[in-house]
Amino acid sequence: MDQPVPAPSPWWTPHVHADRRPFLLGRNRIQAALREFFAAGDFVEVDTATLQTSPGNEAHLHAFATEAIGLDGSRASLYLHTSPEFACKKLLAAGETRIACFAHVYRNRERGPLHHPEFTMLEWYRTGESYEALMKDCGAILGLAAETAGTRTLTYRDRETNPFREPERLSVAEAFERFAGIDLLASIDGSGGTDREHLAASLKNAGLRVAADDTWADLFSRVIVERVEPNLGFGRATILDEYPVAEAALARPTARDPRVAERFELYACGVELANAFGELTDAAEQRRRFKAEMAEKMRVYGETYPVDEDFLTALAHMPEASGIALGFDRLVMLATGASRIDQVIWAPVPETGR
Repeated sequence: MDQPVPAPSPWWTPHVHADRRPFLLGRNRIQAALREFFAAGDFVEVDTATLQTSPGNEAHLHAFATEAIGLDGSRASLYLHTSPEFACKKLLAAGETRIACFAHVYRNRERGPLHHPEFTMLEWYRTGESYEALMKDCGAILGLAAETAGTRTLTYRDRETNPFREPERLSVAEAFERFAGIDLLASIDGSGGTDREHLAASLKNAGLRVAADDTWADLFSRVIVERVEPNLGFGRATILDEYPVAEAALARPTARDPRVAERFELYACGVELANAFGELTDAAEQRRRFKAEMAEKMRVYGETYPVDEDFLTALAHMPEASGIALGFDRLVMLATGASRIDQVIWAPVPETGR
């Protein structure tokens, strides 16, 4: 008769904590070093509210919902934010010019070696500066994190990245061609509209699966996940740049090509670390994109989130800016050599049913 597998010891068990403690102390040192980095760059550290009227309006991000009860017994829906982005941009509209924020953020339906339902997002914003400035920040931060952790190499499982080399800059279109043999821009028209059938044919030619109900966005994501991401950030970090406008709901189009946007993601050891934008400040266009994202969310998941009208009002007053969100826990993992995100979180969220 098979014996039941014993449950793993809780994180607070002394011997488990002893194994985790070096990673956690490394986390503290890296956070302190980053605070000094931003202070030296004249950034103001801000602390935004976790409870928001909208958790964000991206189709595939899932929030935790709660309820506010007024003194008169009235009830209103609130959400734990998936990012401090909306609040940070309101602060830019208020007149702040360089801000940084270590925020606890919450994402439902996410758990695994690189995902945790509550984690720390490091976001920073520069007004009047291009998103190329954020790329330079990323290179400096990778080196600083490694130096603070006492290592010359970022690692995840059997993968390595030299954090002191300048990151490679690779456009999404170049990555599709290099790793999948697909001409991505041929499936996007001059206004940013997408051609699902053209992209589907390209995936079939590349030997990738295509389902009858796949949208263009589904097909795009399949190539990213199966062919592109596994090849990024080896030897040196990769900046994956110029996402299609249809995949950059909060970014402005590039001046060079209206089919693609000022959005990049940072990868090291095959792990996505950060997501950056040249920020969209057109409130009407932002509303249109939010509606499209929520329509997709309803189609896939049967639910939507409200739009933060206060955010759209503030957006009309926000100056030109660039902003980035970096998964701080993941950065700590790579710098300290941890294999799971819960090893670098002081008190992990309890697991629920599988």
